[in-house]
Amino acid sequence: MHVTDGTDGPAARTAAQRSFRSRWLAGGAVAALATVLGLTLALRSGAAPACAAPRTGAAPPAAGTLHKGKATFYDSKGAGGNCSYPAAPTDRLYVALGPSEYADGAACGGYLDVTGPKGKIRVMVMDQCPECAAGHIDLSREAFARIADPVQGVVDVSYRLVADPPLTGPLTFRIKEGASQWWFAVLVAGHGNPLRSVEVRQGGSGAWRAAHRESYNYWAIESGAGVGPYQIRVTDTQGHRVTATGIRMAPGEVQRSTVRMYGAGSTPSSRSRSAAPTTGPKPSASPTPSASATVRPSASTTTASAEPTPPATGALDGTALAATDPLAASPPACAS
Repeated sequence: MHVTDGTDGPAARTAAQRSFRSRWLAGGAVAALATVLGLTLALRSGAAPACAAPRTGAAPPAAGTLHKGKATFYDSKGAGGNCSYPAAPTDRLYVALGPSEYADGAACGGYLDVTGPKGKIRVMVMDQCPECAAGHIDLSREAFARIADPVQGVVDVSYRLVADPPLTGPLTFRIKEGASQWWFAVLVAGHGNPLRSVEVRQGGSGAWRAAHRESYNYWAIESGAGVGPYQIRVTDTQGHRVTATGIRMAPGEVQRSTVRMYGAGSTPSSRSRSAAPTTGPKPSASPTPSASATVRPSASTTTASAEPTPPATGALDGTALAATDPLAASPPACAS
């Protein structure tokens, strides 16, 4: 498993990570050991394309569409996975998808309802499982224990992407280490539905600049977005669009806004007429199974706290943050 990291400016960025991973197999008889070695070298100069589309044939699960497959489990040991989150969800209910459904990060932050032999659980997409084929999902061990006996190791499941799941809080933004006025990258979290686009502009005027999503879930502008503070406009796959203001150039710091993608705490937003929320009751945290699980090292290099204190400048208080733009006013540069 690997992730391409960012460095200051439009210079070359490279990262390598060796991941050793084993998984419980059916009946718990033998553990298989899989080794994944990734080395990615990205050389970029000049302006970036408006958006980086997932590889051909790759796409997140469609909201509301039932998929059937199999599930195994692993343990992230608290790390935030290929989606680069600072930490795993506090309830430890998460899932890794194979490359075709992870879709170069397009599935990050969405939620799946997964049904197995013992019941149903809701999990957040947080990671990629490089060796998982389409239909094979890799749950946290806590989530797996809610739907099956961990001794089984692998079970048949059905799953679907949830539209408009209940939000855990307002949007958060994290500017990547190494970012500057010459190279910009931001991680957006707390959006509920997978994201379609992220646009940035400095101050409160001027043209919006489309960021492109990297496979590790940061949204980048290779030629930079200025010194800030920024307005960041976020659009999800269900058509919700909100704009946060006062986001500072503060690499490594999680900046918590007061604007939500939808629901209580958000302002009215346009959305796709075809969107059909299919939310259900959110399961409670699961007990920890007695069987041990294997560990996939996280591809994330972030270290910021998941519960930051808003800056003393007041840039992210309730009066400075807010806003939605009608979806029809300026269509996103691309759709994922």
